[in-house]
Amino acid sequence: MHAQLKTEGSYQPTAILAGDASDALVRKVIIAAGQVLKEGAVLGIVTASKKAVLSTAAATDGSQSPDQILACDVDASAGDVEAMAYWTGTFNTPALTLGAGHTVDSVLQTLRGKGIYLA
Repeated sequence: MHAQLKTEGSYQPTAILAGDASDALVRKVIIAAGQVLKEGAVLGIVTASKKAVLSTAAATDGSQSPDQILACDVDASAGDVEAMAYWTGTFNTPALTLGAGHTVDSVLQTLRGKGIYLA
């Protein structure tokens, strides 16, 4: 006899990494001044300065293209801050912060091309 399964609620992963942590590559990045970002922010790189900002779809400075995922909370409100960001790995989609105009579907292919996978 099979046990009956019940739905008791839903599960939303809060851990940023969905895969094996050994598959994730992190590197230093400079977070541009004027931002307070949470772990999991999807970053774009400003072409002229090479600094990271929260990627937004309407940007025209290069940062509109998702490039990395922030590995820790950062307060750059008073000036540029050095932080760590993931360059590769598999990540829990609900744990990500997407900038204005971006959706999971709009960033999926660009991130996949960089070795970042969303689960």
